[in-house]
Amino acid sequence: MLAPQNLTVLVDYDSGNLHSAEKAFQRMAAETGGGRVIVTSDPDLVAKADRIVLPGDGAFPACRQALTDHTGLFEAIHEAVTQRARPFLGICVGMQMLATTGREYQDTSGFGWIDGDVVRIAPADPALKVPHMGWNDLVIDTPHPVLAGIETGDHAYFVHSYHFRTAGPADLLAHVDYAGPITAIVGRANIVGTQFHPEKSQATGLRLIANFLGWRP
Repeated sequence: MLAPQNLTVLVDYDSGNLHSAEKAFQRMAAETGGGRVIVTSDPDLVAKADRIVLPGDGAFPACRQALTDHTGLFEAIHEAVTQRARPFLGICVGMQMLATTGREYQDTSGFGWIDGDVVRIAPADPALKVPHMGWNDLVIDTPHPVLAGIETGDHAYFVHSYHFRTAGPADLLAHVDYAGPITAIVGRANIVGTQFHPEKSQATGLRLIANFLGWRP
């Protein structure tokens, strides 16, 4: 059993390939002295972790169900994050599940950690396609330690058809423009989430990963 000293876990619940994310987090941990990074589906290791990363690819209902199907896993995440204030990073659908409700295909309850709902992207310009896919420039709305060294105009890589519509502006850390605002980063207390994939977002993503590994909210 791994000791819990400065341990970051990437939660594996059979929702996407975690290889590139694992390599990016391990690289930045090595460069910054950020401790150890492992991929696990073991609730006991999640409970002992100092930081938790929840990725997610696919549809909101499928990801939510997959997480529920892994006995004890969501309960371990919930207790660590909401009761013991462990730093948490959600990526893509892992970020969307922070919301109150997901509206993809059907209404699905999220974690309810950040108020809002996940709705289909509807660009004002009908020439713009959905999914929103490729590079887009971040607009920083709210300063945050995880965004240190990241500025408006830095770009990140997106692939999604739904986005997190926060209930209030305080939880919106950054957005992008796609003929209308699309939420890029949310945050509250010890919780942050990115719609884009940090591991695919080159310098911007690696900076965010390094910041998260050193964040002590």
